[in-house]
Amino acid sequence: MNNAPSGSATPGPRTVTPTVETVLAFVNTRADGSGRQELFEDGDSFAAWLAEHDEFGGETLVTDADAAVARELRDALVTLLLAHSGDEESLGEPLLRAERHLRRVGALYPLATVVTAGGAELTSPQAGVPRVIGTVLAAVTTFAQTGDWGRIKACRNPPCHFGFLDRTRNGGGLYCSTGCGSQVSMRKHRRRQRDESGTPAQA
Repeated sequence: MNNAPSGSATPGPRTVTPTVETVLAFVNTRADGSGRQELFEDGDSFAAWLAEHDEFGGETLVTDADAAVARELRDALVTLLLAHSGDEESLGEPLLRAERHLRRVGALYPLATVVTAGGAELTSPQAGVPRVIGTVLAAVTTFAQTGDWGRIKACRNPPCHFGFLDRTRNGGGLYCSTGCGSQVSMRKHRRRQRDESGTPAQA
């Protein structure tokens, strides 16, 4: 619930709030085959990433197993964000698996409610990597309660799948950039040409 004083600015669906930034920072750590590197490859790379992100607790001792836990959570979230974009390959069984995984994670890393005179918020009562996971879950839950959870999407252009906040008026954005949208349009155009001519189109 928003307990902002009367007359204060209320973030709209196209505002990148701290909770949105937290979710996107976490999900946009995967390699995409076009330049972005895997940032959770092992314990060392995960620790280096955490050292640069105070919102997740900053510098933290982690292991390769911790990095694997982070990758699994991230990949499950990316599947949900692709579903928000209407990506057909992420629907059905992939989405069900992702949701089951997130339920398990939610049970393993419970959150605490902190109530003050100014309002209430979800936080992780744990330390280390459990705090990192809890921080992600708290951010997801907080933003989802605004009713705009479906606006956090993953780009439908494979293999990009970059997470972004859809700030279009009607919530119909599918791609993280006009460049990705153009790539998909070009692929469709070449596919039509190939189908019409019966010969392979150039890549």
